Amino acid sequence: MIKRSALLIIAVLVVAPTLFGQGREMTVEEAYLQEAMEMMIIRETSRADGREQKFIALEFIRNALERGSTNEEIQTALVMLAREGTMSQARERGRVMNNFPDIRREAARYLGMVNTPESQAALIEIVRPQPGPGAEAEPMVLMEAVISLGAITAGEDDKAVEAIVHITNRFDRNTPPDNLLALAAIDSLERIAQRNNGQLDAAAVQLLIRLSIGDYAQSVRQKAAHVRNNLRGLR
Repeated sequence: MIKRSALLIIAVLVVAPTLFGQGREMTVEEAYLQEAMEMMIIRETSRADGREQKFIALEFIRNALERGSTNEEIQTALVMLAREGTMSQARERGRVMNNFPDIRREAARYLGMVNTPESQAALIEIVRPQPGPGAEAEPMVLMEAVISLGAITAGEDDKAVEAIVHITNRFDRNTPPDNLLALAAIDSLERIAQRNNGQLDAAAVQLLIRLSIGDYAQSVRQKAAHVRNNLRGLR
């Protein structure tokens, strides 16, 4: 699989400049062929076993997203990468061989850029999974998922808020608490409130109050108090 993926990448790097030409605008047919080759690389490298191959997939996905491409194949690859080592495990002698939290973090970030109800559902699955093995435990992945939930405008804000409150409450019981996750939650709740005329539900308001007076860094407490004080009410 790795050799096959490498050959595909070489083919694009060598053939594409000749095929499409440099310094001129591509035709519709050339653009379609380029995207098809790109999707093939994303598909093959995202399914490869190695961490490096998955990073190649993420790089191609990032380039596609920056051009505004958010097709179903990209979304499918990101969901798969976001589950690597948690909900989707490859084991050898009882050891998980595909636990790549940095891969999951980047996938969570890009799911926010996809901005669809389906990408929101995948992020909620990361932040608030169904009971059972494979739940995400890495704070850096959860933080990125929380940030992305705040960025998505195409989903349901109530579901995003519920997931953000759930994961932040879970880590609020830690000693010391996670300042970065708390700050990500505050920022996302603020963005969601701004989309809803300054309103949040009671659970979110209660969370902001706890974060403003809890055992957090001063910057976190101040940010939570600022967002809480600028709310217009409950929804």
